[in-house]
Amino acid sequence: MSAGAFGRASGVQPCACGSGATYDACCGPLHRGEAVAETAEALMRSRYAAFALDLSDYLMATWHPRTRPATIELDTALEWVRLEVLDTTGGGRGDSEGEVEFTAHHREDGRRGHLHERSRFVRRGGRWFYLDGVVG
Repeated sequence: MSAGAFGRASGVQPCACGSGATYDACCGPLHRGEAVAETAEALMRSRYAAFALDLSDYLMATWHPRTRPATIELDTALEWVRLEVLDTTGGGRGDSEGEVEFTAHHREDGRRGHLHERSRFVRRGGRWFYLDGVVG
């Protein structure tokens, strides 16, 4: 979903991450800095929603400093439409590392596409960070 399609202001709409919860009960508090992700999967879902909502500041803040690029440019032509979480390894409340495999579906100029990735996450100072991912 693009920012226009999703609507940033309405926290009662379903969250873009596909959890089934409303935005305000799911990724909204993370995006606004009111809460931190408790699991690697929660961070991955919030990052997907941030892509859907064009929240580049959140993406940068949740990217590990060792692997974070200097800048990020989001492709606003992509409409992120659905997230499928395929597998998780570690990444729980008591873990310091985790992996999440997912497929993110999008549309661009009426054509459907997807991104399949296995992402690695690390917890530092009580917060989860995206480290890197293997696209395939």
